[in-house]
Amino acid sequence: MSLFKNLFFKPLSTQLTVTSNNGFHLRPVAQFSALAKSFSCHITATFKDKTVDTKSVSTLLSLSLEQGDTFTLVTKGKKAEIALEKLQILFETLMHHDKEIHQIEKTAYSYEGSVLQGEIISEGIAIASSYKYNVQEIQHKSNMHFKEALQKSIDELEVLHATQKDNDHADIYLAQKELLSSLGEKSHTFAELEQSVEEESNKLLGTKLDSKRSDYQDILQRIKKHLGLEIKVTFPDTPFILLCNDLLPSEIDQLQQTKVAGVVLKETSMNSHTAILLRASGICSLIADTQDLVENETVILDTHAGVIVQDPTSHDLQKAREQLKKDHVQRSHSATKRFEPAVTQTGRHIKVFANAADISTARAAKEEGAEGIGLLRSEFLFKDVKPSLETQQKAYKEIFELFDDITVRTLDVGGDKALPYIQIPAENNPFLGVRGVRLFYTHPELLEEQLHAIFLAAENKRVKIMFPMISSVEEFIQTKSFAQSVAKKYQLDISHLHFGIMIEVPSVLFLLEAFNDVVDFYSIGTNDLTQYLFAIERTHPLLKADALSPAVFSAIEIILNKATKPVSICGELAANKNAIPKLLNLGIETLSVSPKSIAQTKEEIRYV
Repeated sequence: MSLFKNLFFKPLSTQLTVTSNNGFHLRPVAQFSALAKSFSCHITATFKDKTVDTKSVSTLLSLSLEQGDTFTLVTKGKKAEIALEKLQILFETLMHHDKEIHQIEKTAYSYEGSVLQGEIISEGIAIASSYKYNVQEIQHKSNMHFKEALQKSIDELEVLHATQKDNDHADIYLAQKELLSSLGEKSHTFAELEQSVEEESNKLLGTKLDSKRSDYQDILQRIKKHLGLEIKVTFPDTPFILLCNDLLPSEIDQLQQTKVAGVVLKETSMNSHTAILLRASGICSLIADTQDLVENETVILDTHAGVIVQDPTSHDLQKAREQLKKDHVQRSHSATKRFEPAVTQTGRHIKVFANAADISTARAAKEEGAEGIGLLRSEFLFKDVKPSLETQQKAYKEIFELFDDITVRTLDVGGDKALPYIQIPAENNPFLGVRGVRLFYTHPELLEEQLHAIFLAAENKRVKIMFPMISSVEEFIQTKSFAQSVAKKYQLDISHLHFGIMIEVPSVLFLLEAFNDVVDFYSIGTNDLTQYLFAIERTHPLLKADALSPAVFSAIEIILNKATKPVSICGELAANKNAIPKLLNLGIETLSVSPKSIAQTKEEIRYV
């Protein structure tokens, strides 16, 4: 019916030129398509006599638009003018913010052994045996239907994106989710999806977007997993340098759990999602033709110089070990400095805590010099399968043993964060609906089990429990009372635990005097607080609130002036070098940042 109505509207069009060196690739295409879907009008993109529907990620990606290419965007139907304007603004914003990945400059080398040159993905040096990647596929019986496997895979990617928002690569999961949704809409069986994946990924062959073909295989493998296909990979239990054609983005996380010393890939590119994740992991890696390399031979992977040394001489090995030692000394020096307290020029000690998303980031925070955990996001346990009480208790206990000062936030889902086994009715404004602490009303059994696990894991530790999205004093009192009733039900002493709130709902600013009488502490979540202050959804593809706006600092000043209990900041603002001096001048004593931002944050503090 809508297509019939669109016949009576005059088409509107504009020319858009790709200015990003990376081309119009998967991540910006996914955001562009997501915005296009929000309009009912007909929206197409035309390039070189080929016209596609912009609401489909796969078809828009198939245009293979590279830097300098100009395509025609056409809108036709109701609100076509608004759609054209907003899509044009978004496209220009995406092009402006799309970071160019520069080629890393190589250092000089003088190895005596046979040298194979390559392109540097991530710098470092490794001396180990070469190992070729072998995969064994085992098909198990599965009773899961295709559509169920499809939805589970989409939900997994949604959760991965939601739980890794602090990471630069989180948008990879959002892009894969949009791609899978796009292909899944047109597929009724796995065979149809597999055919679509092959057809669409083949359209990228030989283009600058060729490397994004691995994302198609990645989402296909995710579906296969739910349909009973086990991907079995064995790795050596000693350090090794992995040689393979390519890796799927999802395989990098598995690789980090091994003794991998380095990676050499043959068929990828600097801007592939695999390369982005390898850089994020810190694994020294190279792009090179591995055809002449054999397995189980000691090689030197020097990604400072961008080379692999075959048959290294004793002199080569000595030089490589010296460079390895230099790298280690440099890292050790940085690590030593990270453990030093952050003291301002006037002698104030500012505590720098970490935002942790799981056990591995908590351990990383310890290694980076965090003085505690200011925000433990418990969502890492609640993924595609609901965790048992024992699983939760074990995970919390492992993290609690790392630090003396830990703040754990109760489950915060809803809004932009979904879970496959929690049924929250569709809402017109999910960011203003059931999320955070409001789950205590809709899913009390889930929160009861979580609190029970936290209480058991805390034992005699003075753990702080923080409730998200609190908007009134009564809400906090009711929620704390719920927690106390859980402790009473299981006969647990929680007198050593502290209860506080995240300040992210603006109403709290006007109720602080009353909150002072009931809470033990406050933590300002600047991401959501800014979102609600400006009424701009923080994941909106077009609208952006100014995190450094005077309004944000005024709100923080009000909190610090009125609060009589300890206040910390755990939002992204805490690691913003332009914000840190202002925050300290306002009186903040504790900042909680991502593990990788700890060293930088401490340095910034030392110059205030």
